[in-house]
Amino acid sequence: IRDSGNEVVCLNKKGQELTLNQVFEEMKLSAYDLTVDMLDVHADRNTFHRFDKFNAKYNPIGESRLREVFLKTDNYVGGKYFAEIIKEVAADLEESKYQNAELRLSVYGKSADEWEKLAKWAHNFQVYSDNIRWLVQMPRLYDVYRSNKLITNFQQLIDNLFLPLFEATNNPEAHPELHCFLKQLVGFDSVDDESKPEHPVFDREVPTPEQWTDEENPPYAYYVYYVYANMCVLNQFRKSRGMNTFVFRP
Repeated sequence: IRDSGNEVVCLNKKGQELTLNQVFEEMKLSAYDLTVDMLDVHADRNTFHRFDKFNAKYNPIGESRLREVFLKTDNYVGGKYFAEIIKEVAADLEESKYQNAELRLSVYGKSADEWEKLAKWAHNFQVYSDNIRWLVQMPRLYDVYRSNKLITNFQQLIDNLFLPLFEATNNPEAHPELHCFLKQLVGFDSVDDESKPEHPVFDREVPTPEQWTDEENPPYAYYVYYVYANMCVLNQFRKSRGMNTFVFRP
């Protein structure tokens, strides 16, 4: 706020540009008011298995707008502040030598260019470090994207998640940034509110992904099966080309 207060960081509901100073003025806060306690982003044990509660904890001062400005890779400032935070953490880890971190980023599967954007962010800000590896989490939000008409069936979600990875493995020269990012990636996770009751019934009547056009979210087992199946093929393909492979840790 002191150094970059006049930088435009987001748009308001009317589509007008807001500077960092204006964002904090709207919240009636100044740089001097901020404390670690006030930020309140400590995820305690009440957040386990409840990704919605876990997510809410990552809104600094309970403000989703601050999460958008400071903790996203794809925002109005191109993820600059988020990269600065990560580089600071990486510098501390490198200095202590024997500490490593496995950091998480989300890939949602709602559009085909998410992986390329993420890789471009990582490349532009050089958030790579020998002490850091990345794990990508895939939120199970098919029903949200389907109701907003971003996708028409479950197969599109799977394609958006995995096709870019197959293409980068097949032709690294055409996707240099993504190829580089995948070297730092260790695996995948599948996340959602795990307290929801589900009644998964698997029989011949269960539609395949291209036929799953329902607005209802597929059950956890359905997600996990198709993510795992695609990962198995991807890992065999990468192994045959002498590249690193991934683990699945839902």
